[in-house]
Amino acid sequence: MLDIGATELLMVVIVAVVVIGPKDMPLAMRTAGRWIGKLRKVTGHFRAGIDAMVREAELEEMEQKWREQNEAIMKAAPKLPTAEDMEAPRKAKTDAEKANNVEGDAPAEPEALPAPEPASTPSGEVSAPETTSEPQPVPASDPARPAS
Repeated sequence: MLDIGATELLMVVIVAVVVIGPKDMPLAMRTAGRWIGKLRKVTGHFRAGIDAMVREAELEEMEQKWREQNEAIMKAAPKLPTAEDMEAPRKAKTDAEKANNVEGDAPAEPEALPAPEPASTPSGEVSAPETTSEPQPVPASDPARPAS
């Protein structure tokens, strides 16, 4: 910043001692220190303000780039279904059901499955379906079974 060498600094100190005098030198140095402190504080504040403005400008620039990239991605990507898109078929179905039903009519009951037909024996008799899991005794006159 300031290019002051050792010889220049020595010359400033000698001139200050001659002009101000050795008696008032401590007071002059204190005053000079206060002024230098205030100057540093002002320049630090000024520098911080400039840095903040630069950061804000960079952020705005980056946000603009992000917006542009986001728009490009959104245009290139396939459209994903939204909640409204998901609701439309359901709403159409309920509207169709309402149109099919007359006011006061209950919704149609699901059809009942037909009852199983009872099994018949070779002699033509109808027997009830078996409901137990235990084996039934076989009559002794059954020709398919040998006698024990």
